[in-house]
Amino acid sequence: MADKKRVFIGTGRRKSSSARVTLVPGKGKITVNGRDIHKYMPHEVLVMDLMQPLEVTNNTTTFDVEVNVRGGGYSGQTGAIRLGITRALLEYDKDNEGKEDSYRAILKKNGFITRDSRSKERKKPGLKKARRAPQFSKR
Repeated sequence: MADKKRVFIGTGRRKSSSARVTLVPGKGKITVNGRDIHKYMPHEVLVMDLMQPLEVTNNTTTFDVEVNVRGGGYSGQTGAIRLGITRALLEYDKDNEGKEDSYRAILKKNGFITRDSRSKERKKPGLKKARRAPQFSKR
């Protein structure tokens, strides 16, 4: 399918986070900003969340994942990394795109291809937050 040292790149965004993901053929090691994923992410649930595209396509031990991520918090970064991994897997499986057993069909069925466009709503003048009004006092 691909030659030995081929690199696959995907970009993911979520909330105010942006991640550049590189898939390199390897043993399944995940590195985020130069640190091991378990040292970088504070909760195991977040690690499980970003691993889903690799698990669904049976690639947990096929690729080493190198990630550069910036902006946002851990949840937004996790979503950005997950989308980046998905896009890099689609790049890897470009040849099988039309077939029913392609990565695209599997990932689409599980809802990983769509970018989650929800982000924080801007604060409006006269309000405490985006929609939270100051407390009303009759007297």
